[in-house]
Amino acid sequence: MSSFPARLARLYGGLALYGAGIGLQVESGLGNDPWDVFHQGVAIRAGVSIGTVIIGVGALVMLLWIPLKQRPGFGTISNVVFLGLFADAAIFLLPTPAHLVLQASYVVLGVVAVALATVLYIGAGMGPGPRDGIMTGLVRLGLSVRMSRFLIEITVLAAGWLLGGTVGIGTLVFALAIGPLTQLFTRWFPLT
Repeated sequence: MSSFPARLARLYGGLALYGAGIGLQVESGLGNDPWDVFHQGVAIRAGVSIGTVIIGVGALVMLLWIPLKQRPGFGTISNVVFLGLFADAAIFLLPTPAHLVLQASYVVLGVVAVALATVLYIGAGMGPGPRDGIMTGLVRLGLSVRMSRFLIEITVLAAGWLLGGTVGIGTLVFALAIGPLTQLFTRWFPLT
């Protein structure tokens, strides 16, 4: 295991990159990943920033950890506090693309950023993100990883879409590419 400062750099670098990936997908206007469809839908209804919702939902989701007997780590708390701030900063700083080619490049860059960020963040070994903790808790209760992930993702996607979050080709690209890209990045940034 790397030194604590290296693990912290990996954790916060991963969270910052993840926030940038969220910002790129949101600004593309072509569709968000399932959780961010939900976050955006709630943000629209509540009249607050998507980052504020990411923080609030992260904190609320951690309450679901109690019956699932999950324990947060330093990385879990950092995710709750900082991911939304990084996402809001990216959305504020990124220009909204007006041309389809630029929108598509935002989607591609966003998905690549989230995949790399996931490997960096998880590889820091400082605790799962609040949303991932639900999945691992459901797995401990007997559901498969595939089924628990599917149920969570389809639920937040549907709820977010009903609330007005953006679903589109970017959502599909994310769904198809995130797994293979994350696996690819583990070659350069091992999880152990």
